[in-house]
Amino acid sequence: MTTWCDAKTAVQVVKSGNRVYLHGRHSTPTPLIEALVARGEELQDVELLSTLSFGPVPYTDPRWTGHFYVRSIFVGASEREAISAGRASYAPAFLSTIPKLFMPGGPWAIDVALIQVSPPDKHGYCSLGPSVDATCEAVAYAHQVVALVNPQVPWAHGDSFVHLSQLDYAVNWDGPLHEVGQQAPNQMQREIGRHVADLIEDGATLQLGIGAIPDAVLQALTDRRDLGIHSEMFSEGVLDLVERGVITGSRKALDRGKMVASFIIGSRRLMDFLDDNPMVELRSISYTNDIQVIRQFDHMVAINSALEVDLTGQVCAESIGTAQYSGVGGQIDFLQGAADAPHGRPVLAFPATAQAPQAREGNMPYELPSIDGQVSRIVPTLTPGAVVTTTRAHVHYVVTEYGRVMLFGRSTADRARLLISIAAPQFREQLERAAYELHLLV
Repeated sequence: MTTWCDAKTAVQVVKSGNRVYLHGRHSTPTPLIEALVARGEELQDVELLSTLSFGPVPYTDPRWTGHFYVRSIFVGASEREAISAGRASYAPAFLSTIPKLFMPGGPWAIDVALIQVSPPDKHGYCSLGPSVDATCEAVAYAHQVVALVNPQVPWAHGDSFVHLSQLDYAVNWDGPLHEVGQQAPNQMQREIGRHVADLIEDGATLQLGIGAIPDAVLQALTDRRDLGIHSEMFSEGVLDLVERGVITGSRKALDRGKMVASFIIGSRRLMDFLDDNPMVELRSISYTNDIQVIRQFDHMVAINSALEVDLTGQVCAESIGTAQYSGVGGQIDFLQGAADAPHGRPVLAFPATAQAPQAREGNMPYELPSIDGQVSRIVPTLTPGAVVTTTRAHVHYVVTEYGRVMLFGRSTADRARLLISIAAPQFREQLERAAYELHLLV
């Protein structure tokens, strides 16, 4: 039976030593988090499972050391400093496998889940709104579920339904969701988008991330027909193509006519598009990111990014040296799924350079110096301590603003030549010299 109460009362269910799941992104239940942190002095060793929180994250403050400890499933700006300082840690895992970790007896068995949902419909069902991800399983497996019930949460179709009877404590609240604005692509990003768009045919199914490069790809697809979406997430860039009739999903092998994702990120405009829209289904991450599902889309195009790529094709997409920057996410899930699809195209797309503060530190024999405040993202060898997110054997298409190359099936010598050809011109001579010194070229 559901107990309706205020936030302060609801979070009394959390005890010292508990593991607490935090609903993330737009659905971050900020009032519940603030009420829990207000109890911090009386709690010890509470582990918080964070799935990328939007808004205030008071539990990362140094004063709560010993009271709260964050295990981050995906690292965002709000938790990077705490992770670097050792007050939090990142747990590497493919997103598709996260729900298994929540199972009773599993390594991340959940005592309490703090979530945000819509009010119940006439049948008693609430919706998880824009963030289904692994929260549907967190609700199923948690010993206690505490929900912020907010009429501003959009109603999502798919795996988002939570019956009122599954909520142990419910708190009425009416407040805006956290929003993420859209950044217009610049000329460099539009060039990357154009190179990627050339790989996308009519009827293709797309996996997209967030940011200016995915939006630039979408802006270059206005003349395509019957594109589909099967993605870990999508953002506001899809809306214009839906309105133009470009995205219809009518040729998808699965979920025909549906835009399928696990969560969405954007502004209120995107939330309104999601609300009670049968064209959109938000499904568990265990479905959207399942390689066995992804490989069934005949023309699957998976578009991911990287922080740096070495001359053999090894990809770091989650750390800057030893500093954790983001996470594994679904990159391997989708790159491998697209590679297995009959006419699939796995793509890594990123700018050829980054600002010099991202330059590597240490005494590396093949380190490239910065030029005009820029460093190359295509490097002779990865930064010391950098995580190999995607192995060189997984990599197919690599795209920068300077072009597109295909590495699958190519030798290390071929790979070095091809990657140098799409590096920023000012770094190519240095990269070629390093390639000879590394005996990649002879």
